[in-house]
Amino acid sequence: MSTRTGGGLFTREHTPVGTWLKIASTEPAEIMAYAGFDFVVVDLEHAPLDLQTAYRLINSAAALGVVPLVRVPDKTPSTIQKILDAGAMGILVPHVDTVEQAEAVGQACRFPPHGIRGAGGTSRAGAWGLRPTAEYLATGNDDVLCIAQLESVEAIKAAPEMLALDTVDAVFVGAADLSMSMGTTPAAPEVLELVASAIDAAHAAGKRCGLAFGGAPGRAAQAVRDGCDFVLLSNDTTMLAEAASGLVSAFREAVG
Repeated sequence: MSTRTGGGLFTREHTPVGTWLKIASTEPAEIMAYAGFDFVVVDLEHAPLDLQTAYRLINSAAALGVVPLVRVPDKTPSTIQKILDAGAMGILVPHVDTVEQAEAVGQACRFPPHGIRGAGGTSRAGAWGLRPTAEYLATGNDDVLCIAQLESVEAIKAAPEMLALDTVDAVFVGAADLSMSMGTTPAAPEVLELVASAIDAAHAAGKRCGLAFGGAPGRAAQAVRDGCDFVLLSNDTTMLAEAASGLVSAFREAVG
């Protein structure tokens, strides 16, 4: 069972709702905070963001009380270490398909003797060296979230064993990639069955399972009623695109 909360993300009275950040600017992070999101995920996998940009986005979100998570581009321990020392309260790791991969990324998130993460107490996570070493190390081991993304049938089947690892705190089902790997769609019954099995595996281990729903809050709410523990809605680029497109369309219609 995981007791890590990701900077208080999993101790809130309501189901945490977040969004993806893909724009290389701090303003969207601020807007999402004012909009009321509980957390943001800086997307280094599917957006042209670098580590320095991620660093600024993490800081902007945290300063406004929004929990900053980062989807790393790969499973490299050095990347994970830099992101966590930048102040991220957790990482999402794409395409974790096996228990061995889950164990490796989990250990990359933890300091010895629980993992292999190197100490960098002069970073933001260590308050530039002002945070006591014991506190810095305890936060890294006891609060930072390691979330494995399940995006294949193989990954779903391995979920119970992944979730049995103390270093893994939650799973996130990437239904789009999962369904593509199966040659079908996210709404297909066989995909929904696998998603449900991942949620059941997480709860059996005393942990959490999250899902993303684009711009469909109704579907996200139903998923929560079905057991989903945290959700992601849309992303900064799509929100801007949809608002812009809707505004122009409404104007064209109004003027005939």
